[in-house]
Amino acid sequence: MNRPAPFLLAFVLIGIAPLMCLGDEPSRLAVVHERSADVMPFDLSATTHIFTKTPSGGVQRVVAKDVHDGTQTGLIRGHLREIADQFSRADFSAPTHVHGADMPGLAALKAAPAGAIRTRYQDIGAGAEISYSSTDPKIVAALHEWFDAQLADHGADAVAGHDHSMHHPN
Repeated sequence: MNRPAPFLLAFVLIGIAPLMCLGDEPSRLAVVHERSADVMPFDLSATTHIFTKTPSGGVQRVVAKDVHDGTQTGLIRGHLREIADQFSRADFSAPTHVHGADMPGLAALKAAPAGAIRTRYQDIGAGAEISYSSTDPKIVAALHEWFDAQLADHGADAVAGHDHSMHHPN
């Protein structure tokens, strides 16, 4: 007599048991949101992160959702000035704390030689932006990976930007 049902049932239960425990663990988005509060002084839900890849790196822009919210705008500007300064000194502690040491692109950015990543801070309406650039294709690829990881980790608080410089008029 053939009795595969008990074996099949045991196999299925063993396969799904780890998934049944996932409800107790916080989602990656929740963890990143919580850690962000340790690093970012502004309210994530009152701001939008915009990550635009460019041929030489990318532009990270953070803006207040309410353009009249001077408090959030000031906090954004102070934070991005600090991040630009940290990156210029090869200090990647803020993204490491928020996203973890295994964040895509981060290891390559940390390993970059001094001066290989250029940053430029700029105030913009309702926020600020940092331009990151490099002439090294491996570092540009790492910046793109890093941007993609931030987009995924920040969920609804982040959007992909659109690089108009990559389009040529007909």
